[in-house]
Amino acid sequence: MEQPERPPYTIEDYGFGVLVILVTAAFVWLLLPYFGAVLWGVVAAILFQPLTARLTRALGGRKSLAAGIMLLLLLALFIIPTILLGISLVQEVSNIYEKVRIGQIDLPRMFEQLRASLPESVERLIDRYGLADFESLRRQLVAGIANGLQGLVARLLSVGQGALSFLAALGVMLYLTFFLLRDGQRYGALIRDAMPLRPHLRDRLVNNFVIVVRATMKGTVVVAVAQGLVGGIIFSLLGIQGSLLWGVMMGFFSLLPAVGTGLVWVPMATYLIATGQVWQGAVLAFCGLFIIGMIDNILRPILVGRDTRMPDFVVLIATLAGLQIFGLNGFIVGPVIAALFIAVWTLMREIKNSDGMLEPDAIEVEEERAAPPLSDAETAAHPS
Repeated sequence: MEQPERPPYTIEDYGFGVLVILVTAAFVWLLLPYFGAVLWGVVAAILFQPLTARLTRALGGRKSLAAGIMLLLLLALFIIPTILLGISLVQEVSNIYEKVRIGQIDLPRMFEQLRASLPESVERLIDRYGLADFESLRRQLVAGIANGLQGLVARLLSVGQGALSFLAALGVMLYLTFFLLRDGQRYGALIRDAMPLRPHLRDRLVNNFVIVVRATMKGTVVVAVAQGLVGGIIFSLLGIQGSLLWGVMMGFFSLLPAVGTGLVWVPMATYLIATGQVWQGAVLAFCGLFIIGMIDNILRPILVGRDTRMPDFVVLIATLAGLQIFGLNGFIVGPVIAALFIAVWTLMREIKNSDGMLEPDAIEVEEERAAPPLSDAETAAHPS
């Protein structure tokens, strides 16, 4: 049966398209002050929607009750502990800065100890490259550390002083999360139907977005929390001051693929060994390699598997760029944008190779070609 010809677009149609774009842009601009709250609300809903659906079935279909219970669990298990951790971090950083300011933590003496422990070969290398002015280098380093601590204290205190805006953002996030947990599937279906894309392409892009968000949170946040917690405990057991701060820093740097927590424990272990605390430095190096480092190697494949299928260098660049542009929210936004970029251009390649717009049957053929062959056991378990 012949398909009816599509009527040509009129200037009114184009005008309505422009109006849709302008209104959408205005709405996004309106939400910018609460960008982080909306983002985290959407992420929380995506992560916990499956659990909410199970709880809804267990409660006999009472969606509001299930969403409320899940929201209380989020508060008890994630949000309140994070707030308490932030308060403790402010106190610890303030204490460290005060000790540095009054000289209780003697940075110049620590630097002199490090200098005295350098072997002659390193001294000659420093002289060769014109870095012999150790005193000037020491003053710059000490001033940089002190200024960095002062800036960190000021930033953390400014966050605390903006408690009203923080509470407003938290309220928006929790309010949005509740409704998305309760009615997220209905809202998702409405958004899918409104998207100006062919259904099979739209569904692949939306599914890819959901997969990447879940994989990013599972493989990034969980690993960061685990590495930061274990690293902070190890620093505390070794008697290193500011173990909470070092743990938080390791958790933050674990967001960066390839380099990760080594940016914290490698310099610290080197300093301990160079200043005569050999066994502490050796223990820290061992724990960094075989405990803190192995957490990432063990947990990430279990939590993520092959969901994102992005090269490490893409994840690294996207994460760094996201953090630079969007702040802390960027460690989600960056990989998601990169994953959608790869998904869109993968679809474009498939469309090009199929000499036209892919239809659903063509996409299924492409997926079957990309899928690994079934083993004998799988063939026997699922005969055609």
